Amino acid sequence: GFHPESEESSSLLRTAVSVLHSSYLDSASQDGFQYSQAILVENDVFLNELKAFVQAKEAAGYSQEELEETFAFLLFDSEEEAKEVCQTGLRVKSSSISMLGDPAKGVYISKYADCLHPKPWYHGKSGYIVICKLIKGKVKVVSENYTTSYTSPSPGYDCHVAVKRNNIPSKTSPCQAFEQSQYYVYEVSDGSAAERPRQICPYIVI
Repeated sequence: GFHPESEESSSLLRTAVSVLHSSYLDSASQDGFQYSQAILVENDVFLNELKAFVQAKEAAGYSQEELEETFAFLLFDSEEEAKEVCQTGLRVKSSSISMLGDPAKGVYISKYADCLHPKPWYHGKSGYIVICKLIKGKVKVVSENYTTSYTSPSPGYDCHVAVKRNNIPSKTSPCQAFEQSQYYVYEVSDGSAAERPRQICPYIVI
């Protein structure tokens, strides 16, 4: 039988779309994407770990601003991949990029909802976006490093971002825009890197 969409799932879709819309790099993207279905990811383990992370960092004297919840985005071609991340979390060694830090010690996640892939989208392409809650913590600006001696996670910080270019030219290639708008997030204690940084929590798949 046909079930009309429940109130809950349509308001979830609205929430998700408003998060995406407020996170575009290019305002023209607003008309370029269509979103069809949103699934709330309720993973208590991740939510509790996110809380624990915040509590630990509060105790360590982090400011409210550093502990503010923000959103970040991952793109997958298949629903299976998207769901797997929601179940197992975003784990180290999952990234093919390495210019902000060693992919074996941290994870990469996109700041902008329309800049999720090094290649531009072609018409008719579809995919699954995982919207994650992110606590950036202490953010260190690092210069991009394209060598194989990767930048290590910085002690006392939780996240690397690329040096901000004041004038991101509109001609920036999708690949460059993608790389420049990544967060590199990690959690290192006693010199070893967490397999899954607690500060990223999958929230909605759309």
